[in-house]
Formats: sequence, structure tokens, C-alpha cells
Amino acid sequence: MKTFTKLALCTAVATGFAILPSAVSAQSTMAYPEKCKSKDMDMSKADMPLGGMPMGDMTDYQKASMDGMKGMHMNMMQGMMKKDADVSFVCGMIAHHMGAISMSEVELKYGNNEEAKQMAQKVIEAQKKEIEEMSTWVDKEAK
Repeated sequence: MKTFTKLALCTAVATGFAILPSAVSAQSTMAYPEKCKSKDMDMSKADMPLGGMPMGDMTDYQKASMDGMKGMHMNMMQGMMKKDADVSFVCGMIAHHMGAISMSEVELKYGNNEEAKQMAQKVIEAQKKEIEEMSTWVDKEAK
């Protein structure tokens, strides 16, 4: 299992470098549901270097995106460990939506295009609503 977790994290980092969000902000305002977390996964060991990428060479935008990506992927992996397919799906989607919010927050902070910023704001509003609905469902349905 530890090898799978490390491989999954490395793959996520390698494939999502430029497009994934900063979940730091989203996670500070919206908590990932406890019922989505897996007691079987030790996430403290999942905080590995970002695929050997030199953080010093990145822009502030890229650093924010990379930091958030780590948090989003850790939560998604936690949710995917649920044995109930429905709970696993919803927990994974909550983490995914938190990532979308984080991407949008990074855009609002660093972006320059007004149209892109408007899209980012719409994403935040829609995803927060869906996270609330999904979190309520998880609290009710997850054992």
C-alpha cells in the first residue's frame, strides 16, 4: 500500500504540475469531512518532495499551485480508500471540488484577465455549494 501511495502521488505531481490548484486557501475555509478520511492510510509519510522539481525556480503562482495540489491529492486518495463505492465517489468529488476552488483562488490572486477572474469566481460559488451538499450527504450516509 505504501508503494501505491507514493506512486500515485508521484504520478499526480508529474501530470498535474501546471494545471492543479492551491488547496491551501480552500482547505482553510472548508474542511475535508472526517468521514472521508481513511484510518488505513498514513498520510504523514505521503508528504514527499515534488517529483524532484526545484521549488526555487518556480514563480509564486506555480508554488501556490504545487502546494495546493499536494493537499488535494492526499484528500482524494483518502476518499478513494472507502470501501463503499458511493461514499468513495462523493469523498473524491469533495476533494476534487476543493481543488477547483483552490485553482480559482490562485487565479483571483495572480491572474490579470478580468474574464478569467470572473470564471474563477463562478467556479468558487458553484463548487462551495456542491461541497456543502456532498458533505451533508457524507455525514448522513457514511458509516
